[in-house]
Amino acid sequence: MPSSTRTSSSARASARRKPLLICAGVALTAAALGLVSWQAADSGEAPARPAAAPAPRAADSPLTKLARREAGDKLAVGRPDAPVVLIEYSDFKCGYCGKFARDTEPELMRKYVADGTLRIEWRNFPIFGAESEAAARAAWAAGQQDRFLPFHTAAYAEGAKQKGFGEARLLELAREAGVPDLERFEKDLAGEEAAAALAKDREEGYRIGVSSTPSFLVGGRPVAGAQPLAAFEAAIAAAKAQAGR
Repeated sequence: MPSSTRTSSSARASARRKPLLICAGVALTAAALGLVSWQAADSGEAPARPAAAPAPRAADSPLTKLARREAGDKLAVGRPDAPVVLIEYSDFKCGYCGKFARDTEPELMRKYVADGTLRIEWRNFPIFGAESEAAARAAWAAGQQDRFLPFHTAAYAEGAKQKGFGEARLLELAREAGVPDLERFEKDLAGEEAAAALAKDREEGYRIGVSSTPSFLVGGRPVAGAQPLAAFEAAIAAAKAQAGR
């Protein structure tokens, strides 16, 4: 398995348990019919490719329906009617999620969100324990005061994850992100709405077989790992062309 992929000890667990959780920095394989399936063998070898099958058109994929396109979505940027929606499943403790957030995402925003081509919708998919979950809740809470993107940027800054995501650190990040009401932030972070939002995002990811971070859907087609900018540009171009047909 590539060194950029971390594997969980749960690989030896029953096949009925949730998929192996890994932090992927390389492309994995999407299963036939457009459903995401990233699995690793007990031996630690790279995931086996599924039997060859024609890739579905994005317009035919049930994954296109996962784009929420809600005008008031606090964890999204870009026009709700943009021709292409990129859905990102990520964890604030995942190093490759941070790499994507620093190196690639700003360019996608500058080039495609700004001109109305692309909408980005974030899904919190914490897989690295209690601090991952706390950071996800905090990001959601910051979003309730329209500061999700600044919080996202601060939490994924170079060296940020090494400082951890304890209670004091999350408040520090909220201040850095310009969250105006920190008392409300703390209440929202610990509230039932944050828990429900996190559960919704995570259930969605597990339902379609997401087992790595970062993972993406671009126009309904899976992309796994912190791919180079050119890979996302090609995926966006293809999805835009398909949307125009």
